Amino acid sequence: MEHRNAEEGLEERLELSLLYDFYGALLKGNQQRMFEAYILEDYNFSEIASQEGISRQGVYDAIKRATKQLREYEKKLGLAARFEKQKLLAQTLRKEVQDLQMPGEEKRWEKVFKIIEDILEES
Repeated sequence: MEHRNAEEGLEERLELSLLYDFYGALLKGNQQRMFEAYILEDYNFSEIASQEGISRQGVYDAIKRATKQLREYEKKLGLAARFEKQKLLAQTLRKEVQDLQMPGEEKRWEKVFKIIEDILEES
């Protein structure tokens, strides 16, 4: 059970990190600092509270509000979901194209794979 909770916690951190990449600039400055410290830098509430000069409860509330806002932005705009879908499609395309390679067309295939790799790198 403990392993599952740790796994769920990691998945939530990854989700929130992705949402922050898309929508973090829309948060207030203090929310950005605290959210980054907690999610991206793995500080605990006490450490953040000390840095910010507020209570642990204040940090908890700010991060909870920021999390809620990020999820609301995603619910309304769907940018992160669209990004993940495009990334999956590009990976699928790469695999399909690899299976279609024909002799004598190596240079053209190299260009195609370079384009796909560029797309995936930006993901």
